[in-house]
Amino acid sequence: MGSKVISRAKEFYNILRSLQDEENNDPCTYEEDIQMLKMNGDRIPVLNMYCGNQPVFICEKAVPKINEPDDQPMTETPNCADSDDDADDNADANILQAELGPQPLTIMKARQFLSWYTLSQNTNVSSVDNNPALHPLWVRCDMSDPAGTTWFGAETVSMGNRVSGVKLYSVTCKGSTVDKGSLITLDELKQEHKKRHHPSSMAIKGSARFILFGSTVVEHTIIESQSSVTVDFKWSHVESILETPPLSSLATLNIKVASGDMRSPMYEIYRELEFLQTLADGLRTGETEWLEPLESMSAVDLTKAFLEELQDTAKTLQDKAAKKADTTKLKTETEIFNSFLERGDLDFVEQLWVRMRKSVTSCQDIGDCLKLVTEALRYGDIKPWIHRDSSSSLSKLILQSYHQQIDHVSLTGVTPVQMLLEMGLDKMRKDYINYLIGEELTTLNHLCYYLSTEVDLQEQVIRLRKLHHLLEIIVTCSTFLGLPYDRLFLLTQSCLQHYKAHPYDEEHEFKLQIKPALIGHFYQKEQPVLWGAEVSSGHGSREVRTSVQLSDRPLVDHVIFETDYPNETVNGDSENSAFFSTMACCSLVNFA
Repeated sequence: MGSKVISRAKEFYNILRSLQDEENNDPCTYEEDIQMLKMNGDRIPVLNMYCGNQPVFICEKAVPKINEPDDQPMTETPNCADSDDDADDNADANILQAELGPQPLTIMKARQFLSWYTLSQNTNVSSVDNNPALHPLWVRCDMSDPAGTTWFGAETVSMGNRVSGVKLYSVTCKGSTVDKGSLITLDELKQEHKKRHHPSSMAIKGSARFILFGSTVVEHTIIESQSSVTVDFKWSHVESILETPPLSSLATLNIKVASGDMRSPMYEIYRELEFLQTLADGLRTGETEWLEPLESMSAVDLTKAFLEELQDTAKTLQDKAAKKADTTKLKTETEIFNSFLERGDLDFVEQLWVRMRKSVTSCQDIGDCLKLVTEALRYGDIKPWIHRDSSSSLSKLILQSYHQQIDHVSLTGVTPVQMLLEMGLDKMRKDYINYLIGEELTTLNHLCYYLSTEVDLQEQVIRLRKLHHLLEIIVTCSTFLGLPYDRLFLLTQSCLQHYKAHPYDEEHEFKLQIKPALIGHFYQKEQPVLWGAEVSSGHGSREVRTSVQLSDRPLVDHVIFETDYPNETVNGDSENSAFFSTMACCSLVNFA
């Protein structure tokens, strides 16, 4: 019997080892209905505090995937008349099972896997080789035991290159309750730790998370937002369950902002960026999905009127006065636009972009408008001013017009769209520079990557989107949270550095250290969405911990919790928030 168990343990080890050595993270199947995955522990909330971002094995019941249209059928059905019905039934079953999400194993099966894992790492067991340490193993459980266990885990403990023991974890959960008196007390948590480990001394730490900005509740209706700013607190000397984090806590903002939020002061310039992206997509794919025009007047009529205004101004005013008139007029027009980054020094090309981006609905429109402009330049009807550092093709034609010598431009094919895209890139880059430099959040040297015109237009658009996302983040933290200059400066530098090396990603969460006093009015009277206490003893790899986490929603996604309380606690909307309880315990097993 013992040799059979050891044989199964070695077989189990070999499967995990081969999964550990694989460069990819593709799951593997064990015993037909069990799935093994390799992933970073921080992707699962319950495991994050124990594993962080280190790789772990996840063991769960296999769930059939939805068959893609191009997939080959798994089996052939001899009865052709029934094949369509069977296929429909199978597809429905697959969809239903996929919607269930990850599925747990029985407690008995989970214990068996932990036993094999432990045996395979114990060099004192007969016939077990000196196996290299495995990643931690975590098994989803079905809560069928009296304790309500949702996870079992195991992690090796090493001395040098030798595995000297394992830590065994159990995670138990309870459904939500508004009765604070039914929650575990701090003394009970300490006693649970003492009962398992008999320590000579213990340390206790607190943690909490609050939502500062994100989804809101209006008249019992949740208004979802893709943007969120949360704050994580960590502190020592916890005195009671659900206590408010003290001002001495270490506080970290987690900032995730999605562009296009209508509440943002950046919304109008986001719409401008969307039009610019439409032009770039049209150049890349050959097909353009034009946005609805914001102006009732056609693009050609708007351009004609603009050119006539310039000609009339040139006849009646000196050049300096003309510039002032243009600037004043543009400000009046853009008040309707209400752009957060509105500038008062838009040159001719930028003013033309503002009109065209609100009115063009086809490539023909763009070509016709630019033809009117180039003809006016060629015949000397207008002598507009432009910024010295303008780099668009139209700006270069204007510079040539100062010397009565303009190159011929064929306004056919994609050339007009490319010229308009260049105009927009030029204008929006200056908008962003104007804000960042004006607020002293960075310098031109730090913006070189984002302002480069040496890369192709598509890459220029990508970098501009990164810069826009940076501003969305800064403006959100400035407008809604009122962060002081020094925090905004550090956040700007962090975002600039990140986007130099990483692709555009609105799901990325930026971190920022902050003093709790700066945001005290946001959280001190609110309920946390996550609150935790952790008792620990021992040091280094022999440290053991017992923890409890209280949350406004389950931290486990593979079981269904029975509860009589609706979960409507977004942003602390309810004074009597319901909390789910998740407790994690650890045992240290030494190999003699």
